Amino acid sequence: MLVLFFLFSNACSIFPVQARDPYALDPKLLDNAEKKFGQSAKKRLLAWQELMQHNDHQNDLALLNEVNSFFNAMAFVADIDHWQQKDYWATPVEFLASNGGDCEDFSLAKYFTLKKMGIAESKLNLTYVTSLVLKQAHMVVTYYESPGAEPLVLDNLVKEIKPASQRSDLLPVYSFNGTGLWLAKARGRGQLVGDSTNLKRWQDLMKRMPEGFAEDSL
Repeated sequence: MLVLFFLFSNACSIFPVQARDPYALDPKLLDNAEKKFGQSAKKRLLAWQELMQHNDHQNDLALLNEVNSFFNAMAFVADIDHWQQKDYWATPVEFLASNGGDCEDFSLAKYFTLKKMGIAESKLNLTYVTSLVLKQAHMVVTYYESPGAEPLVLDNLVKEIKPASQRSDLLPVYSFNGTGLWLAKARGRGQLVGDSTNLKRWQDLMKRMPEGFAEDSL
């Protein structure tokens, strides 16, 4: 098992969020979601749109907390029950419209939303861990205020965002974002071993992302 990479310095000042242009969902997408999943699906998607359009946060931490709370209100549903597949990575639209998902879906939705609202990709990773409590694989979002900073962990299992040093229940395995893939080690993000093109499910997900959320547009 790869060792913990979450032992960093404790200092973590939070820089201001970089504002982005408001994002609007395609009306056809909203109508299709309503037809497939009901009126409540459209309401959830409009609430997400409002979240992204009213980004007046003064710093990253405020934004992290709002986005984390917004998505953690969703229901956890295993892929086999929700999508009749062993492992399916839902887009944020699919996650919200269908009213549920598993840990990957929570994490992916937070990751893409945070990027769309102005947090640089270089500060965000999708991190696979082993949950020592659940004794199974799990995914979280990790936020790095700077390359050598201690990451903050956004997790659907724990309401509060905590520094990684306070999440001794998680054993990191590897992490990735749109530009890189890292293996965990004792310090920092870990060893860069490639890019996310090596991850088939990531590439499949990107093909299904709604217009305006393609990786090169974020």
